Amino acid sequence: MKDLVILGAGVHAGEMVEIVERINRENPAWNLLGFIAANDKSAGKTLNGLPVLGAKAALADFPQACLVPDNSWPRAEPAPRERLVSLVDPSAFVSRTALIGQGCVIYPGCFVGLNARIGDYCFCLSGCAINHDDVIEENVTLASSVTLAGAVHVGTGCYLGQGCLVRQHLRIGRNSLVGMGAVVVKEVPPDSVMAGNPARKIKDRERPSG
Repeated sequence: MKDLVILGAGVHAGEMVEIVERINRENPAWNLLGFIAANDKSAGKTLNGLPVLGAKAALADFPQACLVPDNSWPRAEPAPRERLVSLVDPSAFVSRTALIGQGCVIYPGCFVGLNARIGDYCFCLSGCAINHDDVIEENVTLASSVTLAGAVHVGTGCYLGQGCLVRQHLRIGRNSLVGMGAVVVKEVPPDSVMAGNPARKIKDRERPSG
């Protein structure tokens, strides 16, 4: 078994503990050591039975450990890619033709279809459907029960809110936010905040600093 450290110490990091446990029940793979927090506030605490090992500087104490980030870990300070691993819950369906990048987390009940492509640092909460030929670039978060029809392209840095739907063959421009329950039936320009059914742009979304 390889040592593993979760980057982040929020609620989703705590849930990732149980994904690791579920993976290990199927095929023992990970010795989960604990968490590295993004700041000093959580250092010394415990989360879902495991210790917060320290803030970012404490990573130097675990040079051989594999790393997987939660969705709150600062993307402006990426971990070494060669140490990143992805966690896929055993209940998820992933086509043998799909590709999943490094540092991704796929929650229970997700579907990843034929020829789908998921980039690095993507976080997919429970019940998401990523259908055939979808392309998701890096640093994308899909909240619970997002459904992407076939051949959808989601740009870098997007956030898709809980239960939103995206019609086939559409592009969601980079750094866009699609609101909870929105129904996207047209192309989404970069840096957009979308809401409603059908989804409409309500304002621009600021680019993250760093």
